[in-house]
Amino acid sequence: MQRESKKEKRKRLVRYKEGAEMYSMGLTKFQELAKQANAIYKVDKLVLVNCDIFEQYLESFRVSE
Repeated sequence: MQRESKKEKRKRLVRYKEGAEMYSMGLTKFQELAKQANAIYKVDKLVLVNCDIFEQYLESFRVSE
């Protein structure tokens, strides 16, 4: 029997807390950057961040030497 390797499925939408952990940053900084990136979706009191949009925005801070 062959074992299938489990691929970690990447989430597209995450809550603030999960996103801050994913990107190894503080909650407040993640919230601030997500808002600046216009990656926020609000449904009543639920707030989700689109990781694809957030990552594109994050790339704009890349330093090339």
